Amino acid sequence: MMFRRLYWVVEEVAQTGHSQVTGVYTSIQDLVKHGLAGVDAGNEIRLTLTKLDSSKPPLGCWASPRFENIEEDMKQYILTDEFTEEQCKMLSERLHQMYKVSV
Repeated sequence: MMFRRLYWVVEEVAQTGHSQVTGVYTSIQDLVKHGLAGVDAGNEIRLTLTKLDSSKPPLGCWASPRFENIEEDMKQYILTDEFTEEQCKMLSERLHQMYKVSV
């Protein structure tokens, strides 16, 4: 079994501006199936990709509704086999579907 080095943090941001971490996921499949499925209607989200046990800044952070540059930013993780191209495409499509933004 491969030990995951990267983690997805899902943070919901309510219309009031209050934010709360609602999940941490080790795979894009679980992020899409569990993390994104549980987002309350009307809330924005922020996704953060980070290493475990690290004091360094996150590897990436993307916010709804546009998730600026997520497709481009994920290419480096495809090259290092952290994620597959299909997984990244699935994530991008789901995010843009949730917020009705063209890919």
